[in-house]
Amino acid sequence: MEEPLRIGAQDDEVFDRSRRIGWLDLESIFNARVMMVGAGALGNEVGKNLALSGFRRLTIVDMDHVVGSNLNRCLFFTKEDARRGAKKAEVVARGISKISTIADPIALDTRIEEVPDSVLREQDLILGCLDNIQARIHVNSHAYSLGKAYIDGGMEGFVGRVTVVKPPHGACLQCGMNRSHAKVAEMRFSCTGKDVVFHEPRLAAEITTTSIISAIMVREALKIVSGRPDMSLSNAFYYDGQRNVSEEIEIPLDPRCPAHSRAD
Repeated sequence: MEEPLRIGAQDDEVFDRSRRIGWLDLESIFNARVMMVGAGALGNEVGKNLALSGFRRLTIVDMDHVVGSNLNRCLFFTKEDARRGAKKAEVVARGISKISTIADPIALDTRIEEVPDSVLREQDLILGCLDNIQARIHVNSHAYSLGKAYIDGGMEGFVGRVTVVKPPHGACLQCGMNRSHAKVAEMRFSCTGKDVVFHEPRLAAEITTTSIISAIMVREALKIVSGRPDMSLSNAFYYDGQRNVSEEIEIPLDPRCPAHSRAD
């Protein structure tokens, strides 16, 4: 005998409002394997959005530790984390577990360059929340060669960008890079100064742009995992919070791009 409907039962179901979006495939979202590379300001927001959207199988990669300047942009970090230099990936994983009823995050406290290809191959989708070009190029090229969709985000002050890479079609992140990016990529650096050979100047950052860029990244992840790449961004989305404008820009495929020649 079926249990009778109870008034307010719909309000008890965590994902009831999500189920009301016709194209959203919650079963695929629950089962998708997603890697988030970078657990700083953008990673905090992306991690929060992934968890509340229903992504359960999350792998978080970051070698860095929490410092005081992270605290005004990072939901999951506390003064105590900064005091003891807690590992960012572990703190974000712990925070995700607290706000999600189903998430089972894994923290990898290491450089993305040291993560085996076998781990990347297991993923259905990779999101880049990185602050350096070298790591971005590494994730982009490996994701493209493995045929994994890659969503990359970045900000400076009130300006932000999201790039969506969907191999084997279209351009990749590196297609839109120039020689100056390649030069910087040769230099090794970290935002907290550990084992640094070269240090880029600190970039301006604030939480509202971080929130917007992270929301767009996870929105695109929902589309891709739900089997709706036709709805997703074509390459690059730019946002300028100072002028209150945004636009989508298609990046032309560069036939000389190393990522494409490697994938052929």
